[in-house]
Amino acid sequence: QVQLVESGGGLVQAGGSLRLSCAASGRTASIYGMGWFRMAPGEERRFVAAISWSAGSTYYADSVKGRFTISRVLAKNTMYLQMNSLKPEDTAVYYCAATHYWGAQAFRDQNYAYWGQGTQVTVTS
Repeated sequence: QVQLVESGGGLVQAGGSLRLSCAASGRTASIYGMGWFRMAPGEERRFVAAISWSAGSTYYADSVKGRFTISRVLAKNTMYLQMNSLKPEDTAVYYCAATHYWGAQAFRDQNYAYWGQGTQVTVTS
């Protein structure tokens, strides 16, 4: 089992920045990739970004490319999401997730076995 704990959400004005963290514990050696997803009110959960745990390869949703950066620190078993130039449409609950899979389907939430509790990000205009 892998346990995930997010932190770093909050309230920010449009154009501002936030950094989310996701700390993994448990069987972290079994992790091949980790990702961030978000769910806005009344909408389905959507992919934001993903990173391969060993090589650090990254994928981004088109809506966040150039504004968000996903990274990880292996020694800390922690993943980050640096969010810059935030927009009101970025408002959502952000979830981190871990997977035993890595490949072209890393954007699919069905491939992720472990999920954090979520952290709220609210961007005001």
